[in-house]
Amino acid sequence: MPDDTPVLNTLAEMTAVSVANGTLSAREHMLARLAALVAVDAPAASYVLNFGPSADVGLTLDDAQGLLVAVAPVVGTARVVSAAGNLTDALGFVIDVVIAEAEAELEAELEAEAELEAELETEGDAGYDTR
Repeated sequence: MPDDTPVLNTLAEMTAVSVANGTLSAREHMLARLAALVAVDAPAASYVLNFGPSADVGLTLDDAQGLLVAVAPVVGTARVVSAAGNLTDALGFVIDVVIAEAEAELEAELEAEAELEAELETEGDAGYDTR
């Protein structure tokens, strides 16, 4: 993890420790965490922090929808609608980040290829005797 994100690093470590030390399976643990986020009307950023670990244990969009249906009678319509919106916002953010990372990686690869081609061209030009 990058050293320049101490808060995110701490939160990620807390999640990992809680999963490791809990008695629930990792999948059940993440479902419980998501249910808690719904119950406290957590902001989209809180869902973003839990997307990675949730995906790592195999949670799907269907699981998230099923969770919202399951907690609706307990937390109420307003919290479920708020959570659905926050989940959507969080997912959009995560998708944007993944796209940006892929674009940056592609750009870096294209730059590396261009540099390699320039080097090879320079070496090729140096090898010809123009006498």
